[in-house]
Amino acid sequence: MLLGWLAARLGVPEWAVRAVFAPLVYPGLLTFTLLALFIIWAERKIAARAQMRVGPYYVSPRLQGALQMLADGVKFAFQEIIVPVEAEKWSFLFAPVLAFTIVALAFTVVPGGPGIYGFRTPFSILIATAIIGLTPILAVIMGWAASNKFAFIGASREALVSVTGEATLLASLLATTMMYGVLDFSEAVEKQMATGVIGLVANPIAALLFFIAALLVTDRVPFDLVLGEQEIVQGPYTEYSGLLYALVMALDYAKLYVLMLMFTLLFLGGWMPFTSPLLGSIAVLAKTVALMLFTVFLRAVYGRMRLDQTADMFWSRLFPLALLAFAVSALVRYIYTG
Repeated sequence: MLLGWLAARLGVPEWAVRAVFAPLVYPGLLTFTLLALFIIWAERKIAARAQMRVGPYYVSPRLQGALQMLADGVKFAFQEIIVPVEAEKWSFLFAPVLAFTIVALAFTVVPGGPGIYGFRTPFSILIATAIIGLTPILAVIMGWAASNKFAFIGASREALVSVTGEATLLASLLATTMMYGVLDFSEAVEKQMATGVIGLVANPIAALLFFIAALLVTDRVPFDLVLGEQEIVQGPYTEYSGLLYALVMALDYAKLYVLMLMFTLLFLGGWMPFTSPLLGSIAVLAKTVALMLFTVFLRAVYGRMRLDQTADMFWSRLFPLALLAFAVSALVRYIYTG
């Protein structure tokens, strides 16, 4: 195995190589950075095609504007970071950094392929979910610290959205883990490989609830309520500039990447049908990219729902479906644990 060979060459324990490789390379920050550049470019191109316009083009026109994201990154890197006079300075500066760091911690427990993980724990699903659940707190702090009415409204929306979406997300995850009888991503994939039945087929209701809730907590259309640029500028991120703005914009894409990676592992069989680290990792990444492309495609075909419509939909319609998802899990549990 590559990580074992690398550990032998460096003369360090293999677990130490894993602890660095997973969060920093794959499925971690390096992979996320490259993937984010591609997904943002694809999102703009898909929306432009649906709306009959050009999209990113003038930067690297021969590559269809593929380097536009790199140009945006350079621009943000050299922009001045402006702190409003009335802002709570330290909270304003450190909340985005801490929020992105917390999301990046999920890469230590979410595997990217067979044997590709930072730390193996029997509670990796719970740990990843708890990590993702911490980020709304930091978003609320950003909106409060900015001392801006649009930012404060955005922070209030973040609080409502997080409570609404995460209840459904957690319910779908609990139904799924009850079906597999495990709380570990790798074991969940192994259950699917052993039976040949992926989670999406076994419990489509839990998969649907997870996917829709993931759209809400990552501020994707039709639930892009926290930013709402037509109404509240950039929500809790209105006053940010330079690298801090790049961080807060990357935050939702990082959450989307982690959640779609979780969806791949829990409902699409993970690295099925492969068992080798290389091919398995390619399978996981390909499924995750396909899911992310589908989520950004929704931006071109859906409008934004109102806040009251979203809350009513989740609490009155989707959350009760979680009870049905639990019933389905109870019926199919014997397939995975029998």
